[in-house]
Amino acid sequence: MARRFSILCLAILCAFSLSGVASASEKQAQTGKPEWSKNRELPSFNKPKHLDVADIYDAPGDIKLMMSTLQGIVNREQPRMYLIESQEEGKFTWLKDLETPYTLHDDYWKVFSAYRKEAKGIIIYDPQVPDTINVATTLAGLKDGVVASPELAVTLTGKPYNLKVLDDLRGKFDDRMDAYTWQYENLWKQTTHRMLIGLSPETSVRIPPGLPESFVTIAEDKDQVRDASNRQTYTFDLSSYLGKSAVYLRFDDAFTQDGWGPAVHEVNVKADGKTIASFIAGSTEEQAFLYDAQNSKVSEGQGGHRFADNGNYFVYDFKAPTGTKQLTAEVDMWNQYKISTGNIQPPSAQQREPYGYLRDYAVANKAMVFWLDSNIPEQKALFEKIMSKVDSGTPYLGWFSNDVEGEFSSVEIASRYGVYVLAADWFSNMTVFSGTKPNYAKVKTPKQPKLENKIYVTYTFTEGDNFQYNQHRMRVMWDDPNRGKVPINWTSSPLLHEGAPAILNYYYKTATENDLIIAGPSGAGYFYPNAWPDNAFKVFLQQTEKYLQKTGMTIPYVLNRVDSQNVPLSPFKTESYEKDYNAPGIFLSYEDKYGVEIIGDSLPVSTIRGISTVQDGKNVLDDAKANWDGKSPLFVSLGMLAWNMTPTDAFELTQLLGEDYKVVRADHYFSLIRESYGLPKSK
Repeated sequence: MARRFSILCLAILCAFSLSGVASASEKQAQTGKPEWSKNRELPSFNKPKHLDVADIYDAPGDIKLMMSTLQGIVNREQPRMYLIESQEEGKFTWLKDLETPYTLHDDYWKVFSAYRKEAKGIIIYDPQVPDTINVATTLAGLKDGVVASPELAVTLTGKPYNLKVLDDLRGKFDDRMDAYTWQYENLWKQTTHRMLIGLSPETSVRIPPGLPESFVTIAEDKDQVRDASNRQTYTFDLSSYLGKSAVYLRFDDAFTQDGWGPAVHEVNVKADGKTIASFIAGSTEEQAFLYDAQNSKVSEGQGGHRFADNGNYFVYDFKAPTGTKQLTAEVDMWNQYKISTGNIQPPSAQQREPYGYLRDYAVANKAMVFWLDSNIPEQKALFEKIMSKVDSGTPYLGWFSNDVEGEFSSVEIASRYGVYVLAADWFSNMTVFSGTKPNYAKVKTPKQPKLENKIYVTYTFTEGDNFQYNQHRMRVMWDDPNRGKVPINWTSSPLLHEGAPAILNYYYKTATENDLIIAGPSGAGYFYPNAWPDNAFKVFLQQTEKYLQKTGMTIPYVLNRVDSQNVPLSPFKTESYEKDYNAPGIFLSYEDKYGVEIIGDSLPVSTIRGISTVQDGKNVLDDAKANWDGKSPLFVSLGMLAWNMTPTDAFELTQLLGEDYKVVRADHYFSLIRESYGLPKSK
């Protein structure tokens, strides 16, 4: 994702200068670009009239960083730059749907050259302290500069660009905390306080999908095992791969759709009978042999193990002594394993590079960018200090470090300070999309089915708190040819109404009567209601309820966690959802159970039972029928893991159901619950 702006007259340049102590949001209010009135959660950019498009998909990371920070400068005044950074949904898919004239340039340097004079210079980051990429991004917004690696700086300061160095961060900071502490103490007052942005300074280099060409699969589980029942020590003969510098052993998920990949506890490798490697996953001894951890995780369960679910993997490398004749690996592991090996060094996700997503938006809005781990005390303290300095109802765009643990703890902390999250660290061209206008097509609502003694099932795709999901993965699923054949609830962010109206326009324009778009966790943004201060909660819901009404997402899906555990909504928070969001019903959590509870004798709350395969869903619904007396309706809400499942899966699951089941949209689901429980109709 990326952003930037165009040349301004001297008066505007002065207004945006760093002189004076007025905040960036105040200066934007003075200039009117971007427009950010008090009744908006996110700023509005001017409508794009023509876009110069640069394809940087295969560009080096420092080029992506340079182009996205330039985009933020250029697009601040008038969106004119568009960057091709992703191809998941198709390189040109959204660009074409914008219906804005554009010119595609075959060389991104041409686009840079066309707009370079709108940058006042460059800010050089320190590769030895990657977090200086974020500090440099903050400075880029404040000083109208582009962020450059030391290597690119040589090019940019020479002919024909002749850009001056505004700041050189090399050698200025010792580590992450040093960099972010300096940033907070010296730059915070100059940045906007109406949004916060959290971005990892780097990402893994892109690895081609599938196994490396030189790798051969030597073992694969043919059954979907999730209970460790196949745990044993497996022995692999790797002798035929000797002869080069190392032998690589890779572990993948044999069934990538359901999230129960291989779990490895212990590895022992012998060369001609002599042990050359012996370690337990997660130990310090493992690190000497862990060539590529990719997105694998370590768990303390079962004595400690490393696992890789879905499309993730991990690779060990073993260097046998010269002349070794026999090499064997003994692996204590379980669940759905796929093991491959090779002796040619594969690319590694451990190699990191800068990335540009969302930096256009940070630069254009003069926001402070940081990346703090809420599970490390020193970093948590600074994270909380920043949260405490913004008003309740402030958005945090981006994401958090340390994956799931970081998500749970960070969202809870943010919620305690009245800050909600918009997952957007992989959102592209937000300064362009924020200049589009809402124009939602009216979607026909099918007739509600008659209440009968049936098992009513509703399918909900998760991840709707996630701007980048709306832009990428949801579009892929939306284009599934089986979409529309069965009722599906699509969670989405109501704040696309301001952040990317064109995306919502497309979904509503192309929706069928079986597609119902509802609000993702936990309403206008991602937060944990119980953690949000009671004295500010009702006001926040009242202020953001308009986004649910304007977008038609009047049914919220709510996640509510305390200490990383799902918990029921407090009575006060439940009442607020009913009265201040006017919710006809609420979907809650993502559990290994389902059920409906009527809160306060008036509000249906349906717990979502998560599934990740068609077979999961069939098993859940078979069990539901087996325990159903058939004397009154039964209601089951299934949450389909959006990263794994598709509308085709929903269609196939429905085809497996008998006459006792009825699949319905969420609006009908809650109306039928109300009728079944004798509750008044929702307003």
